[in-house]
Amino acid sequence: MSWKQIWSGVGSVLIGISMQAQTVPVRLSQKVQALLKEPSMKHAAVALSVLDGVTGKPVYEYNEQMGLAPASTLKVLTAMAALESLGPDYRFETRLDFRGEIREGILDGDLLIRGGGDPSLGSWRYSATKEDVFWEAWIKALKATGIKKITGSILLSEEEPDLERIPDGWIWQDIGNYYGAGAGSLNWRENQYDVVLAAGQKIGDPVRILRTKPELHGVELRSVLTTGAKGSGDNAYIYLAPGSNQGVIRGTIPLGEQAFSISGSMPDPVSQFIATFKQKLSDAGIELSNENGGTASGKTGTLAKTASPRLDSLVYWFMRKSINLYGEAMIKELARKMGKTPSTAAGVEHLVAFWKAIGIEPGALQLMDGSGLSPQNRVTANALATAIFWSTKQSWHRQFYDSFPLYNGMQLKSGSINGARAYTGFHTAADGKKYVVAILVNNYTGSGTAAVRSLYSVLDVLK
Repeated sequence: MSWKQIWSGVGSVLIGISMQAQTVPVRLSQKVQALLKEPSMKHAAVALSVLDGVTGKPVYEYNEQMGLAPASTLKVLTAMAALESLGPDYRFETRLDFRGEIREGILDGDLLIRGGGDPSLGSWRYSATKEDVFWEAWIKALKATGIKKITGSILLSEEEPDLERIPDGWIWQDIGNYYGAGAGSLNWRENQYDVVLAAGQKIGDPVRILRTKPELHGVELRSVLTTGAKGSGDNAYIYLAPGSNQGVIRGTIPLGEQAFSISGSMPDPVSQFIATFKQKLSDAGIELSNENGGTASGKTGTLAKTASPRLDSLVYWFMRKSINLYGEAMIKELARKMGKTPSTAAGVEHLVAFWKAIGIEPGALQLMDGSGLSPQNRVTANALATAIFWSTKQSWHRQFYDSFPLYNGMQLKSGSINGARAYTGFHTAADGKKYVVAILVNNYTGSGTAAVRSLYSVLDVLK
């Protein structure tokens, strides 16, 4: 064999090794370019950031500093800040206090609810927070004091004002529906209720409201729904403003459905909670004699305390089921932790400052809320990927990692609002290589399902 042949062989090996080393970034570039050529992406903005999951160094990035609507992928930023600032074992607390005097079985005064912002109070997701379990504990605590009569009323504590629940930037079509439930100082049953509907006999017929579960106190809902084609799915939207007692349901439900359920957000969770509490007192034989007023003064004490599940458990469901309420409660609690008013604005300010300290420029996070529901949020792909990588070095990383749903065979948090789809998370390739990734697309045309398939085709390179 000649030296020329030997060097030719060596050169081929070296080129092969070089090409193999470049396979992932080259293939990602090719897939992104193919994505951009799709007709549905003609007017779209696409951003991608893929980092080495061990070193954090960029593997491939495209428009990584472009701020795009992240939808629910924003939740990863809120979850990590909460886990770090509050701790994975943190618990929200709700207290039942009294103001007045207790003597001879009579509370001459009021019951005071100190909400504490717990988003899980009365939730069906945890055995300890379920509605029946909660009421049993509070009624038992009242009976243990010997109270049989209350001369005052049930009030939300002045120390726990029910601040503006809905963040600026949320839209009318969302806020009346279950995913548009905002967070206050007192939340109840995740601030949700169900409406049971009955379709008409043929397409176009009116749809009747059968009932709500639970019964909404002091609220009237009107249906202008019509019957859609069989199998057409849930196309019903509730329009009921916070604090309002009248709402309307628009859209369609499928033909043939006689007990079709949709979920809405309670317009006034505090009033709903108090109305339910009054009924529970009555059922237990405890008289509430002044349901509309309250005493002006008196000593105070605590009758019962209810702690939420651990924060890491809340984060699990926050990420798995994308519960917007949890994110809004968390950023308000972050503000409270910093000694500020527990408001969305203060929480968002803290969130941006938190990530600035980690190394993410404030300009990369233009935020309106803690959940991603506002279409006005803007986050860069690089910011998401950088934050995700940072989590791998934290003591609570395992809990955080386990909270990610599985999409396309990868540990990814999804995001979806009108015209926007996004994914961010972790993946270990077949060869053992670890990656963190964030991919976002805004302003695509066509179906969301087709857009998701297109994003998956890019992410598949990492397998």
